[in-house]
Amino acid sequence: MDEIEEIRQRELNKLYAQISSMKSENIKPENAKVQKITDWNFEEFIGKNRLAVVDCYATWCGPCRMLSPIIEELSKEFAGKISFGKLDVDDNTNVPARFGITSIPTILISKNGKVVDRLVGLVPKSQLKRILESYLQ
Repeated sequence: MDEIEEIRQRELNKLYAQISSMKSENIKPENAKVQKITDWNFEEFIGKNRLAVVDCYATWCGPCRMLSPIIEELSKEFAGKISFGKLDVDDNTNVPARFGITSIPTILISKNGKVVDRLVGLVPKSQLKRILESYLQ
């Protein structure tokens, strides 16, 4: 029975290690173009950035997956001017509840620490770029 328990514990440790490594792969460092946003760091993120975009998404959402590369591209194009973040609505429910987000993807745009705009649904890159440029004026 002890040998079985040891094998079981070893296998559990392997699984925990795999899960931990998967989570750390999803967390991007602070200097990354698109930051991981949570209920805990949302206020800090929009507060410390003059202009910020938060993509509220879910991993299972098709339109969200289509928007993701657009957000990545725009984060490079607007580097140094606009900060970009992504918030998984399945893992973080407080921010979506606070802003009444019931459809995804939803993009929140904040200026000087306050959410000033929201875009619901898959938005074409050209339209999103035009909207963001208007906030830089």
